[in-house]
Amino acid sequence: MLAGKFYTIVAQQQPAEQAVHTTIAWNADHDIFKGHFPDQPVVPGVCMMQTIQELLSGASGKKLVVKKAANMKFLNMIDPRQTPQVTVEITYTETEEGYKANAVIRHDATVFLKFQGLFRQS
Repeated sequence: MLAGKFYTIVAQQQPAEQAVHTTIAWNADHDIFKGHFPDQPVVPGVCMMQTIQELLSGASGKKLVVKKAANMKFLNMIDPRQTPQVTVEITYTETEEGYKANAVIRHDATVFLKFQGLFRQS
């Protein structure tokens, strides 16, 4: 949904069986930034969550949706002009309830989002 338009995948690696680390590049010219916010673009939190959902779906090979966000912390804003690339690190386990996931969006030492939650097949 957002992949290829709002962000593009630059690199991806699988450091462990149930982990995926993806470097993505934001499209700073995307229309979302015209409204969020003009002359001061910020990556919306909902777009960060959608990005995690899409990357986890790709890693698991299943179409997933968020069932429960147990813990979500937005620690810093992302200006796509100042931070054009970030790394999305996801670890997950498959359970009877769905996929339990931990995710972090970061650039070097700066953490933008920490997430713990549950995804289910849609």
